[in-house]
Amino acid sequence: MTLPELLLPVTVLLPLGMAALILAVSHILPPRIADIAALAVSLAVMLLSGWLASVAMSQSAPVMHWFGGWSPGAHGSGNLILGIAFRADPVSAGVSAFVGLLFSAAFVFAWSYFDHIHSHFQVLMLLFLAGMQGFCLTGDLFNLFVWFELMSISAFALTAYPLGQSALDGAFNFVVTNAIAGFMMLGAVGLVYARLGTLDMVYMGQLAAERGADPVLIAALVLLAAALLTKAAIVPFHLWLADAHAVAPSPVSVVFSGAMVSVGLFGFMKLLLLVFSKDAAIITLAKPALMAMGGVTAIVGALMAWGQRHLKRLLAFSTISHLGIMLTGVASLSSEGLTGFALYLLGHGLVKGALFMVAGIMLALGASGDEIMLYRQGRRWWPAGVVMGLGGLMLAGLPFGPLHGGEEMIHHAIGHGPLFWAVSFATVLTGAAVLRATLRIFAGLSGAPGVEASAPTELERERADRPFALMLAPAALLIALAIILPASLAEASGQGFAVMSGLGSLAELAPPAAVPWTALSTVGLAILIAGLSLLRRRPTARIARTMARAERAPFTALEYVHSGLVGDYVVWTAVGLAGLSMWIGWQ
Repeated sequence: MTLPELLLPVTVLLPLGMAALILAVSHILPPRIADIAALAVSLAVMLLSGWLASVAMSQSAPVMHWFGGWSPGAHGSGNLILGIAFRADPVSAGVSAFVGLLFSAAFVFAWSYFDHIHSHFQVLMLLFLAGMQGFCLTGDLFNLFVWFELMSISAFALTAYPLGQSALDGAFNFVVTNAIAGFMMLGAVGLVYARLGTLDMVYMGQLAAERGADPVLIAALVLLAAALLTKAAIVPFHLWLADAHAVAPSPVSVVFSGAMVSVGLFGFMKLLLLVFSKDAAIITLAKPALMAMGGVTAIVGALMAWGQRHLKRLLAFSTISHLGIMLTGVASLSSEGLTGFALYLLGHGLVKGALFMVAGIMLALGASGDEIMLYRQGRRWWPAGVVMGLGGLMLAGLPFGPLHGGEEMIHHAIGHGPLFWAVSFATVLTGAAVLRATLRIFAGLSGAPGVEASAPTELERERADRPFALMLAPAALLIALAIILPASLAEASGQGFAVMSGLGSLAELAPPAAVPWTALSTVGLAILIAGLSLLRRRPTARIARTMARAERAPFTALEYVHSGLVGDYVVWTAVGLAGLSMWIGWQ
């Protein structure tokens, strides 16, 4: 066994072991030691995963670790694959490294935030990190389900940490909807194993290609899609996300929006690519539905983000919208679409992590997360406003870094049809929403509030006695990385997907535009919309009041759907599952 193969499980065992150790001595451990240990582990995971990605890239093959030595053919198993493997291809290991980076930034931001709970925050975060690492690196479908559950359980506890009414409600909605997703995923695992007799993803792909459009495998794909698209918050499985992300502590929201949901979509992409992509009949059935879901998610999330006044809810709905954009890239299953998805995942996670940290700064120092109540109060902390403004411009399409590169690739993948306009609409409106809040809070610009005035808000604050510079530093680092990381990552991502899929090479990527007119247009439109919204005056004339009511109508309808009632969310999950099934059955 080579050194990379030997060290591959350490990416999971290290955070699991440290979580157990900290828990054992949590009542006598000084808080700073727990902070340092958790930060050191997340940095080590990031570096180790990055090294594994470079090894896999250089050898043009994944780094494999078969637990117990049960590799194919071992112990007289013939052609059967009985063992469980970790499979570090360049993309999976790269995503793992990114997750380690985001956890490191979150630990720095949370420095001394949780001193009074005996290191339990660090324990839960390390378990969460281990779950995400296992989810990214496993090559076994049942193992994927196990890590999915570990991620979910840690996330439930982290969401409910504040123990207020809204936190418990948000955590309860999160628990119920994701538990249903877990049951659907377990059902899919049973169907696949019953039909193919193996749970190794690569081997499953070979067997599935031989069977053609098997009804049992199609049912498994529908259940897996519903389960993982719930974790990825795709319409209509998305309703839990804003409730959970808005009430969780800010360092936790950084990881939720920056990594957890996009990793859920990454898991779905991995299954599509490794297991189902070789069966053209199944892909032909599923592709239009996934494309449509991506477009609808992008639009609904953008509208809801524009209609919010609470910063964390605004950012949470923005995350939903951007996940819709990512799904359109995944559903294309093309070189540009997959590469665009990987770049977008990286760029979006960096930007969204930084923005949630700015929201946390305002909750700590401004004692509110309400955009309207914070009017002009951010001037004292203007560097945070610079970070937030840059984040808004990046979401709007500023032509720098991996977020822009990913969107450009996705545009190539989906063409210039309705999906192009849905993605552009989402880009403009989510960027405009963040810019509007930035100008209102940090520049003191505001007219009469529009549709956001009637949105739900929350009276809350977070621990204030933390150094501003220590909270700002990780946010500034993330936004700087989002801007300066080179566009050449696209070529590396394309090669990584070629290794992941086992194809050796994918189709050549389209070159970037000489002048990014689309990006410049979306940025200009976002600035214009944000500026106009801050110039509006209170409607006094009859026709102006009528127009204001008409403007609010679609937002009121969307708020009605996002009721916060778990029974409604379960119904929408059932509707989504039925819709997916009916679409494929009708085809």
